[in-house]
Amino acid sequence: MGTPTMQQDARGLALSTDVPAAAAAFDAAIQSYLRYRTDGARHLEAALAADPGFAMAHLLRGYFAMLSFNRANVPAAAAALAEARRGEAGLSPRERRHAEALAAWIDGRLWAMLGAWEAILADHPTDVLALRLAHFNYFWLGEVGQMRQSVLRAQAGWADDLPGYGTVLSCIAFGHEECGDYRLAEAAGRAAVERDPLDLWGTHAVAHVMEMEGRHRDGVAWLDGLKGHWEGAAAIVHHMWWHRALYHWELGEFDQVLALYDERFRNLDSPLTKAMPDLYIDAQNAAAMLWRLERAGVNVGGRWAELADRAEARAGDSLSAFTQPHWMLALAATGRTEAAGRLVADLHAAGEGGGTLAPVHAGVTAPLATAVLAHRAGDWRRVVDLLWPIRNDFWRLGGSHAQRDIFRQMLADAAARAGDRNRLRMILTEETVGRTLPLTARRGYAPLAIAA
Repeated sequence: MGTPTMQQDARGLALSTDVPAAAAAFDAAIQSYLRYRTDGARHLEAALAADPGFAMAHLLRGYFAMLSFNRANVPAAAAALAEARRGEAGLSPRERRHAEALAAWIDGRLWAMLGAWEAILADHPTDVLALRLAHFNYFWLGEVGQMRQSVLRAQAGWADDLPGYGTVLSCIAFGHEECGDYRLAEAAGRAAVERDPLDLWGTHAVAHVMEMEGRHRDGVAWLDGLKGHWEGAAAIVHHMWWHRALYHWELGEFDQVLALYDERFRNLDSPLTKAMPDLYIDAQNAAAMLWRLERAGVNVGGRWAELADRAEARAGDSLSAFTQPHWMLALAATGRTEAAGRLVADLHAAGEGGGTLAPVHAGVTAPLATAVLAHRAGDWRRVVDLLWPIRNDFWRLGGSHAQRDIFRQMLADAAARAGDRNRLRMILTEETVGRTLPLTARRGYAPLAIAA
């Protein structure tokens, strides 16, 4: 018998397995991750069943655990890292850097994590896992310039017929969109979707362009034309329906928004929601839309209560800075002042701890969560005092311009109610930057702009 041949992935990068079935299942798991499919874990388990010592597959399992932004899943990530390191002698330098990245992520050293992935991409620009994970984490740190530059640097090392190139295009599209280059963003996003209609990140990037440009009817048509490809998609499909609902909210079609909330992106009976009822992006989608609806005068009934239950259960879990004020929206809406106080205290404690997010929690998340509570209580002056100094730091929470907009709306609303006309005018002026739609045509600002 000859010496076993080490396998390669779909892009020709060496893998720490000599079992062809393990390598094929690993590639399938990566493809599932890139396409936001629900079968990624199944493919990963198949890879490990074929080769239980496949270190890179263990690392991918750890990455999948961390992608949930749920502290309860960190021990699983740590266990996966330990398994991978049992076979560390057989790892390539590239794979060792993946182990370093996972270790840093578990520890909350997010810049060290990103540095490991960037080191991989400098030598292996077609490592699509490193590329996509870096893109994701730059986004949730609010570093949209670096998010764009990272993938543009890697693009030079790709051929357009290499498997995964559509992901490069979709990441470029979203980077351009968040940096305000809407024509480049839409072109790249459409190119990604033309290559693969199941490319939900490219679909998502174009949806963002249409939101930012106020093309709400175009956005509805864009998503309607692609929704037939969403069967089998993971929770990002909820976010797609949230974007559809956001278009309808801007158009004043509130009955459609409520229907989409109940049937599409917060359907408590759907298998996706049942599997992860407190997933960070789902909590953000739901809380942000309920707040928008209430501000527009819509009665949302008892929909806040189950979100508040999730918020209480996630006390002390601050892995996602942007999710914290959304949990507070639910706690404040349901009058759970004791739980709200604990959330603020937890954020102050996190701000005094270690890790990359500590200064974010201290400087932005904690005062924003406090302001959310004050807004619900009608303490308009306190909201302005808390949010005015940090309004240009909201980006540090991560999230998109479209997602963070509710907190700028909250500040503008509080300034108007507090009679602070000077600050209101300044906020409204700031809101004209990077937007083609006049404020009088944006539902969150139109009444304030007209009154000002």
